[in-house]
Amino acid sequence: MSRLAFKSVVYHGYLRLGELNAVPANGQSFQFPNNEIRIHHISPISDRCPPLSILHTVSSSSVRCKLEPSSPVEQANLINLHVSCLYESKTAVVLLGDEEIHLVAMPSKQKKSPCFWCFSVPLGLYESSLGLLNLRCLAIVFDLDETLIVANTMKSFGDRIEALRGWIARETDSVRMLGMSAELKRYVDDRALLKQYADSNCVVDNGKMYKVQVEEVPQLSDSHEKVVRPVIRLQEKNIILTRINPKMRDTSVLVRLRPAWDDLSSYLTAKGRKRFEVYVCTMAERDYALEMWRLLDPKAQLINKKQLLNRVVCVKPGSRKSLLNVFQDGNCHPKMAMVIDDHSTVWEDRDQPRVHVVPPFAPYFAPQAEAASDVPVLCVARNVVCSVRGSFFKEFDGNLLSKISKVFYEDEVVTLPHAPDVSNYLMSEDSVFVPNCPVNAPFADGMHGAETDKRLNSLGKHADDVADMPVEEIPDVKSKHPS
Repeated sequence: MSRLAFKSVVYHGYLRLGELNAVPANGQSFQFPNNEIRIHHISPISDRCPPLSILHTVSSSSVRCKLEPSSPVEQANLINLHVSCLYESKTAVVLLGDEEIHLVAMPSKQKKSPCFWCFSVPLGLYESSLGLLNLRCLAIVFDLDETLIVANTMKSFGDRIEALRGWIARETDSVRMLGMSAELKRYVDDRALLKQYADSNCVVDNGKMYKVQVEEVPQLSDSHEKVVRPVIRLQEKNIILTRINPKMRDTSVLVRLRPAWDDLSSYLTAKGRKRFEVYVCTMAERDYALEMWRLLDPKAQLINKKQLLNRVVCVKPGSRKSLLNVFQDGNCHPKMAMVIDDHSTVWEDRDQPRVHVVPPFAPYFAPQAEAASDVPVLCVARNVVCSVRGSFFKEFDGNLLSKISKVFYEDEVVTLPHAPDVSNYLMSEDSVFVPNCPVNAPFADGMHGAETDKRLNSLGKHADDVADMPVEEIPDVKSKHPS
């Protein structure tokens, strides 16, 4: 026995199974509290992935220690545990604070007694990862504003209209002036639609009248009140008019959905089989974010209503987005997740290699940008998502699983093959060429960040009045932080 090994008594519940020595691995020793290994439960059976492959993929601390018998005396209960875990692809789980220690049964070249490798992972991560990897599923995190949608209130329309008037008044280039005048008209036309909706619950578009349809919002929990919203959908224009607070007309919003969203979303759940578990991370206010996602996923096919409150994550403006924060309940490891966002720099540095950056959606500044490209932006994103998933599981199945099956208890941990990581299959932002990207827009097309909180929850001021404000009183819309 190594002089650094710690002899520990193994219990499953109240049953004493025997004794094992905790032997250092990776040059570091690990000691169980009170030298007792108290198994809390046995993990679910894995259908197709050996536990070692799952834990090697999602454990950031690698092997904490190795366990081997402390004496040559046969310990029947430990042998039964080892055989059961080895041949049924299960682990024995010890709970220590906010982490799980998984005892992985290992075959041995030399010993005929039960031997284990021990991995630590956050609570719940192993079971959720087991489900994802067995189903060949990854996680995807979406930003909302300027990535999938652009939304405006009467207030934000007024800001942009007056700011553009100021830009036009100072512009000397006739070509740029013409472009800004066309952009101004698009804002004015959409503000007129929103004003009709806010004032009368109907709009007239191309001579046809559209009246609101009452849409019931699913209750997200027993503590949430039943909510119905007056909604108008102009399908041909990808426009939806809704109200964040149904009782307050000045929370009316005109939302433009990015073209080809249906193509991307249908790939994620093709034929009822999930290829990705979906999350949202935004700097927008929560009620606004939940309604925007409802418009994007009206049948709750991407995120079911029981998961919605945990899967729509709202970050305080000024903070950075983080995958660890998105997955704080242990539902996924960042290495198995990718992000779709119009900016990577709003994410923590460690997460940026997992971000597929799309050009900001700019339906007012560059309405033809999406249509002019041979492949719409979200179709490009769909192709990237498909490629990343294919590459990840090609590496997982073709390399990791084949080599894991040949690993023995006596092998050095450092000889394990590299685990797949989504970041290995995404190009950097600089290497992604996006044609027709609106790089010269003077400001963002819609609300974002703290703007939604401030504008949708302000009371008692009619948003129409902003159109009469002088230019110098308009907030600096160019300085808003991207979501």
